[in-house]
Amino acid sequence: MSKWLFYLLVLPATLGLCGWQGWLWWSWASSPAVAASNSATATDQPIQIEIPEGTSAQQIGEDLEAAGIIQSADAWNLWTRWQSLRDRQGGFQAGTYELSPTEPLAAIANIVWQGNVVQQSFTIPEGWGMKEIAAYFEEQGFFAADAFLAATQQIPRDRYPWLPPDIVNLEGFLYPDTYQVAEISTPEAVINQMLDRFEQAALPIYEQNQANSPYTLLEWVTLASIVEREAVVGEERPLIASVFAKRLREGIPLGADPTVEYAFGIRQTPDQPLTFAQVNTPSPYNTYVNAGLPPGPISSPGLASLEVSLNPTDTEYLYFVARYDGTHVFSRTLAEHQAAQDQIHDNLEQQREAPANSVQ
Repeated sequence: MSKWLFYLLVLPATLGLCGWQGWLWWSWASSPAVAASNSATATDQPIQIEIPEGTSAQQIGEDLEAAGIIQSADAWNLWTRWQSLRDRQGGFQAGTYELSPTEPLAAIANIVWQGNVVQQSFTIPEGWGMKEIAAYFEEQGFFAADAFLAATQQIPRDRYPWLPPDIVNLEGFLYPDTYQVAEISTPEAVINQMLDRFEQAALPIYEQNQANSPYTLLEWVTLASIVEREAVVGEERPLIASVFAKRLREGIPLGADPTVEYAFGIRQTPDQPLTFAQVNTPSPYNTYVNAGLPPGPISSPGLASLEVSLNPTDTEYLYFVARYDGTHVFSRTLAEHQAAQDQIHDNLEQQREAPANSVQ
C-alpha cells in the first residue's frame, strides 16, 4: 500500500475516531449524571478556592479534586487537552472562585477558563475619615488598618495629577461609595479605585464650576467634609454650607465641632460633649481657635455636600447649634444663638431627670 493510500484510508478514520471520542467525553463531562455523582459525595454548598497566578492546568485540576469540587483530575486534564485540540483562545485564570461540586466538570472548567472570579464589595459611608475606613477594612479582613493608613500617606500624583500639591495624605479624596471588586489585594489597589471614582464623580463638578467658585480644589473638599460631618438631615445641608460660607467671607471662625473632634480623634455625644478645654486647645484643625478653613479635609464628603459647598447661596444666619436629634437651630445673632443653646441644654437635663421623677 502506498503512503498516499494510507493517508486517504487510515487518517480520516483516525480523525473521525478522535472526534467521536471527544464528543463522547464532552457529553460525559457535561452531563447531569456527572453532576449527580459529584453531589453524592460532596456538599451542595459552593466551595471557595484560590488559584494563584502561574498555577499550571494540571495543578489546578489536582487542587480542585483535593478540595472535593471535582471527582477526577484526570478528567480535568482531558478537558484541558480537548481545548488545545480545538485551538480555543485563552486559558485558566488566577483568582478566587466559588465553585459548586454539583456542577458538571465542563461547567466548572469554563468558569475558571473565563475568569469568573468571586465578586466582593465594600461600602464606605459618607462622612467617614481615613481612620474609620482603615478600621473597616481591618474588621472585614481585607488588610491591616496600619497598612491602609500608611498607603494613604503616599500621594500618587503621577497617576492623579489633579491632586492638590500641598496635601500630606489622601483624606477627603477617598470617595464614599459601594465598590464591586474581583479581588481585594492591596491597600494601594483599593485607594486607586476610590480615587478613580472621585475623578469620575466629583472632579468634573469642580472643573465645570471652578470659574464661579471662590475655593481651590482643596478648600472645596475641606469645606464639604465639614458640611458632611455637620449635616444629618439632608434638607439642612445647603443652609449649613451657607452659614460656613458667610463666616468665611466675614472672617469669623467657623466654630465647627467636627474639626475639634478630628483634632482629638473623638466623637462627642449628648452625654459626653466637647469640653471648654478641648475647644480652646490650639490645633491647626480647631476652627474655634483659628479663622478660615483647616489645613485639609476631615472626612470623605459625598456628592450632596460637595455640590452645596461649591458655590453656596447667601444666608442671614451666622450660627447654628445641634439639637442632638439630627436637626439644628439656626440663629442670626449671638444672643439668639446663646438662647438656643440654653434651651437645648435645659431640654437635655429634663430628659435625663424624667425617668427618676416618673411615677412607678
